[in-house]
Amino acid sequence: MEKGKIVVEKVEGKSTMTRCFSKYPLKFIIPRKVGSSKTDAVWIYSLTYGGGIVSGDCISCEFTIGDGCNTVLTTQASTKVYKSLGSKCSEQVLEARIGTGALFAVIPDPVTCFSAARYSQKQFFRVGSDSNLVIVDWITSGRHESGEKWDFELYKSTNHIYLEGNQPIFLDTVLLERGSTVSVAEHMQEYHVIAMVIIYGPNLKHIQDQVQKNVKMMMSEQLRIPSTSLGRHVHMRSDNWSAKPSIVGSCSVFGPKGIGVVVRVVAMETESVYRFLQQQLVGLEPLIGLPPYS
Repeated sequence: MEKGKIVVEKVEGKSTMTRCFSKYPLKFIIPRKVGSSKTDAVWIYSLTYGGGIVSGDCISCEFTIGDGCNTVLTTQASTKVYKSLGSKCSEQVLEARIGTGALFAVIPDPVTCFSAARYSQKQFFRVGSDSNLVIVDWITSGRHESGEKWDFELYKSTNHIYLEGNQPIFLDTVLLERGSTVSVAEHMQEYHVIAMVIIYGPNLKHIQDQVQKNVKMMMSEQLRIPSTSLGRHVHMRSDNWSAKPSIVGSCSVFGPKGIGVVVRVVAMETESVYRFLQQQLVGLEPLIGLPPYS
């Protein structure tokens, strides 16, 4: 399996792509400029020929982000994973090394697995204590218009982050697999989207703080128990609490001195997650030229 390769380095003081290689079915599009002319960032759009990943595809890419460079990896639309033929599993592997003071923002649209699809995604990031990294990793339940809801065979997404010396600071795997007793759809009930956002690095501390505050506020408002004007809690029948919140989130820190933040979200609608990501990641705009998911 031949790897796609991207190298971004400083050339005459600007973040510049100095190497780009891809091979079918992978393709990279690198616009000359995205956003403000004053912003120093390289934007990379990853896509596949045919508009999706077919059964048995194995796609691998490697990114090297040089010291002080800002780089964005995104997509033009959701990543569609088509029906698997037999036991074949489609696979994507991303490996990235982020230099001193550099920023790598991986902000794709969601993965959408079609009925009977089998898909595995692995992402490995090597960072320094002063590197900066944003990862958005999310999946929808499938093609709603075709009546599909968590109808794929297998979805597995792995994200690992390592410090120098191969020291792991974040190891995470999400596995959704069709079971013999209880289906993924039964587990998920009304929820159609699962998302994870990772924000790491000293230059993103202001975004981390704001995100933690926003998630706490969002969940406090959704789970607040109504009270009377005298401050006493109202006794309510259990059926009044049957309505589930349309989006649920949690937030926690990881790494040395809490240098990283991970946010996990489930939602009933894809659009609500797009709005959530817009609101939480708007602070990236001065660094990358545009607000993510705008």
